[in-house]
Amino acid sequence: MAKSSRKKSAKFGLPPGSLVHIGERKIENVRITVMDYDEQRCDETVLDSVKQTGEYRNKPSVSWINIDGIHDMEVIKATGRIFDIHQLVLADIVNTRQRPKYEAYDGLVFVVLKMLDMQTSRSKVIFEQISILVSDNCVITFQEAPGDVLDAVRDRIRGSKGRIRKFGPDYLANCILDAILDGYYAVLDDLSERVIAMEERLIEEPGQDLLQQIYAARREYLLLRKYIRPVREIVASLERNENGLVRPETTLYIRDLYDHAIQIIETMESLRDSITGMLEMYLSSASNRMNEVMKVLTIIATIFIPLTFIAGIYGMNFEKMPELRWRFGYLAVWVIMLVVGGAMVWFFRRKKWI
Repeated sequence: MAKSSRKKSAKFGLPPGSLVHIGERKIENVRITVMDYDEQRCDETVLDSVKQTGEYRNKPSVSWINIDGIHDMEVIKATGRIFDIHQLVLADIVNTRQRPKYEAYDGLVFVVLKMLDMQTSRSKVIFEQISILVSDNCVITFQEAPGDVLDAVRDRIRGSKGRIRKFGPDYLANCILDAILDGYYAVLDDLSERVIAMEERLIEEPGQDLLQQIYAARREYLLLRKYIRPVREIVASLERNENGLVRPETTLYIRDLYDHAIQIIETMESLRDSITGMLEMYLSSASNRMNEVMKVLTIIATIFIPLTFIAGIYGMNFEKMPELRWRFGYLAVWVIMLVVGGAMVWFFRRKKWI
């Protein structure tokens, strides 16, 4: 945590657009791969230098340039020079704590998102920032490390499945966003299953360990909401097509993507209601259990109040008390106490308090 804070504070006081990597360095060396394709062919290349990306800037085909590793400022600066990327955009790319957003520039669309994936062995969500730049013939993606949820998109390009090889970079960007949203579905489905299991346990065996799981699910939900809710606004901005980079034939698919975003938001609202309901149910159950305990203790105390009164009177040992020298006094006191106690138990049962 201290290391992260130092990294973030390194940017304090610097001019806007200063390039400072904020976040964890996840790989040693930057890796640059390119998929260049049209209807007839698809070429995949691993580049040795960022300067080689300049060859794809004005090609008539579609080029998907993927850069794994955003900690090397020289690579980021060189990419900015080659593709005329604004300095503020570059600063957002290297800041992994950037809020998901959409920005439109002349001849360029910039989108920042969180890419989510499940670590199935531990049911843990993996968060990774992905920045997407779309121009008239290129899509450039910046990731923190190799490994993502985009393999299905790559397979479609390789196999020329569907329309992806016939359409332009705007459609490729739509496919990338769609794959990222599918990752959101998978994470939310996993969280929903865990919430359902916790709801069943809450009815059968509520306990402190379950309360901790509920609060953990709530924290996870709040983090997911922070990164997922802006997606609807991002897709809506793409549909508005402020700089004309989205072709008319792609607009229909972006509308479908917007529907997916709405469904994800609705799923999150349902999850919020379920988690809130569980917390309220647990607190209500705990309160009911406490009330039951207090009721039992109150009944016991109420029964012993008159018995204590009787015992207190005959425990005073005044010399002139007539019952003290009576042969059956001790037995009589016991009978009185048992009758009074039994009468009170009978009264409580009649009132259905016990």
